[in-house]
Amino acid sequence: MSLLVIGLSHHQASVELRERFAVTDYQLPAVLTEIRQKTDVEEMVLLSTCNRVEIYVAHDRPDENLIDSLKRHFAANRQSQAEATAEFYALSGRSGIRHLFRVASGLESMILGETEILGQLKQSYQVALQHRHTGRRLNRIFQTAFRAAKQVRTKTDIQRGPCSVAAAAVELAERIFDNLQDHRVMVLGAGDTSEKTARALLSRGVKSIIVSNRTYTRAQELADELQGRAVRFDDWADEFSRIDMVVSSTASPGYFLNRERFVELLAHRPSRPLLLIDIAVPRDIDPTVGYLENIYLYNIDDLKAIADYHRNRRKQEETQCDAIIESMIDKLLLDLSSRGGAGADSSPRS
Repeated sequence: MSLLVIGLSHHQASVELRERFAVTDYQLPAVLTEIRQKTDVEEMVLLSTCNRVEIYVAHDRPDENLIDSLKRHFAANRQSQAEATAEFYALSGRSGIRHLFRVASGLESMILGETEILGQLKQSYQVALQHRHTGRRLNRIFQTAFRAAKQVRTKTDIQRGPCSVAAAAVELAERIFDNLQDHRVMVLGAGDTSEKTARALLSRGVKSIIVSNRTYTRAQELADELQGRAVRFDDWADEFSRIDMVVSSTASPGYFLNRERFVELLAHRPSRPLLLIDIAVPRDIDPTVGYLENIYLYNIDDLKAIADYHRNRRKQEETQCDAIIESMIDKLLLDLSSRGGAGADSSPRS
């Protein structure tokens, strides 16, 4: 048995490419079913986040035909040009398992050692498990990956300092405004990343937070938790003249905020800086908005500069993390071999 990983990530694919292949939580079960129906894959997990889209497959003998088939079927109906599939990487055997363990441990993340990815990976695995897209082999591999991530977290300092997209966004805000105590923030979209970003901003002393979401009850819930104020999604523009920062993550299929709309809004706003942090994939905000006067627009890839700073500080811990991971892989492969399911996974370290 071999673990095959096919995917795109921030390491080699731009946000423009990643957003073409992004799969929402709502779409995930249907996409898993569709790919399995069109290939001979029996066990599969699909992970889709801001920074990566990856398919994990348990297969006896992954070959080029299977890899090409998975790429082709995943690209279908995803508004992507055929040549975009050439950007996918493919890892198998021990290399595939190592990649999964490093992803779970935050070692492949934009911010080295961040913990958010582990929760996202667990959620994706639970969806696949619930819809019967995993079996004994893939279950064993993923459960071991989660244990490896826990050991990395508890036995090293890889997570010291800001270790999430939310923390990086706050650090960027402090670079623009020096301090946040007298600033007002609007959060568009009340998802998990938006909530974490809002909480991080509160911890740095922002004056107030306004939450707007398509589901008003969810906006109210989050606003109450943050001691902020909720506004209906149709009315968020009424607050535009009073805010200093927008954190946007609405899961819209295209640009939620375009240049023309911003020009209209700016006409009723005092001339002062406005920071826009677009953490959505696909992006919420038209990138040409960033050319307008007093507008500072950053997307998820722009946070990489902050991530690189913390990556340098944590890099020395990565060797210890990798040693833990390799030890866990050895134990996993020995267990799979004893159960008669190792196959290509029993290959030596690469």
